[in-house]
Amino acid sequence: MMLTVNGHPSYCYTGGKAFDASQPTAIFIHGVLGDHSVWILQTRYLAHHGWNVMAVDLPGHCRSAGEPPASVEEAADFVLALMNAAGLEKAALIGHSWGSLIALEAAARAPGRVSQLVLVGIAFPMRVSPALLQASVTEPMKALAMVNMFSRSTLAPPPSALGPGTWVYGAAMALGRRVLASNAAVNVFYTGFKACDSYQNGLQAMARVTCPVLFVLGEVDQMTPPKAAQELIKLAQDARVVYLPCGHQQMNETPEEMLAALTAFLTQYEMG
Repeated sequence: MMLTVNGHPSYCYTGGKAFDASQPTAIFIHGVLGDHSVWILQTRYLAHHGWNVMAVDLPGHCRSAGEPPASVEEAADFVLALMNAAGLEKAALIGHSWGSLIALEAAARAPGRVSQLVLVGIAFPMRVSPALLQASVTEPMKALAMVNMFSRSTLAPPPSALGPGTWVYGAAMALGRRVLASNAAVNVFYTGFKACDSYQNGLQAMARVTCPVLFVLGEVDQMTPPKAAQELIKLAQDARVVYLPCGHQQMNETPEEMLAALTAFLTQYEMG
């Protein structure tokens, strides 16, 4: 589905189903060097079980035009503008890594418009090492390899979300290369990492969130260690926490467990 947001075409994957205004809606937000495809299993399941899903390509990424968000706040404003473009008064927001900060900030800016909040692989602050920031500019392929090495655990063998025989590391490398190449004008690798590193509003944002919050954390996540989410968890008014036996890529390292946690949470609050 293509929507015009802030004057630019923005792509949302809908899980193979037409948008139905009578159903609840979940918006999925990817992380750095990701796109809508990181949510394939989760979105297709929900789309065929009573939900509208909108897995967005953030501006300047892959199928979406516009300037890539230079900050978490700018990206959060885009998500709220996307809701306006889709005619949505309220939706559940689900974000991974950088996307989790974006979802958190959007929920804080418009608490009455977010029914549920799912934060996957979140940390605050979400610092990025100066060496990795620099490498994302000067040696992006080396930086991509570093990120993918630290983003995965050996506790999560195939089959993955993409099916038996999938090489999770290789697929992630290919996705990163594709997303980076999708924007010749702006280095979305550096821009996304810098936005994560610069975000300072996490605790204040969580204090303003009024909806139920699910934290999905990888037990051996080296990119956003579970301990770095604890202050946010303490501040959440209604928090649920699920720890999965994986690293930073919960969606394809532990896809079934991730889906079970997500559907249980969404269904619980959907049914009141």
